[in-house]
Amino acid sequence: MWLWLAIGSALSLGVYDIFKKVSVTGNNVLGVLFWNTTFCALIMLPFIGSDLLAGATVLGGGVRGHAMILMKSAIVLTSWTLGYYSIKHLPLTITGPITATRPVIVLIGALLIFGERLNLLQWAGVLMGFASLLFISRLGRKEGEPGARTGLWLAMAAGATLFGAISALYDKYLLRHYEPLQVQAWYSVYQCVIMGVTLLIISRRAAGPVVPFRWRWTIPGIALFLSAADMAYFYALSDPSAMVSVVSMIRRGSVIVSFFFGVIALHERHVRAKLLDLALLIVGLILLVLGSR
Repeated sequence: MWLWLAIGSALSLGVYDIFKKVSVTGNNVLGVLFWNTTFCALIMLPFIGSDLLAGATVLGGGVRGHAMILMKSAIVLTSWTLGYYSIKHLPLTITGPITATRPVIVLIGALLIFGERLNLLQWAGVLMGFASLLFISRLGRKEGEPGARTGLWLAMAAGATLFGAISALYDKYLLRHYEPLQVQAWYSVYQCVIMGVTLLIISRRAAGPVVPFRWRWTIPGIALFLSAADMAYFYALSDPSAMVSVVSMIRRGSVIVSFFFGVIALHERHVRAKLLDLALLIVGLILLVLGSR
């Protein structure tokens, strides 16, 4: 069952990436991020309310649980902020494959933290994942607009991937102690609060012109598909037989959805070279999955 949940999460993430790209293009990134976190919190509030009304123990009934979820929220927001800025300035066919290297980092983390051991197929998949990242990074430098800080956006995409991998490893630990819906609901609420305070501070200290926020109906779609992806992901990861490395690999299959949207709808360039990179990445992921069975 956890395998199908991971696949459902991957498909939802693919649509989420598309809505995110449409929402942030020519828009105020922090404004989009704030409304995303707000809608995510609104979607999850009924679950918190039902728990409170039923008198259920919330996150162990202590401060420690809420502190751990607060840390989770900070990690995810860091990843999202870096990711939103990078996806605004880079093509989907660049950011997608970079994000898709997250399973490689998660697998290495699982090796170091949870004591997992890599076999020959897994090592081959790891090496192909790194080769894919190097290839797409070099290609991405050719796609920046004249005068654009393409290297900075690539670094942000890599940073978003790193913090996303840290979040995935942390999730496995959290879901050993707490219910999936409780984790998702409370971290959604805390993200909204953190983002609101951050946006208020930045807006008061901003110097010079600021990109105005423009409402787009794709913004609630970001929250909807992200919530669906996270719900399937948390339930998959809560299964004792699920491996965080394999679940993370399957979720990165979302790149296929966003990649072909970038090619077909956005008419992004260097398609053949990017298809080669995507093929390299997919083969690497297949090797990782086969080696993890």
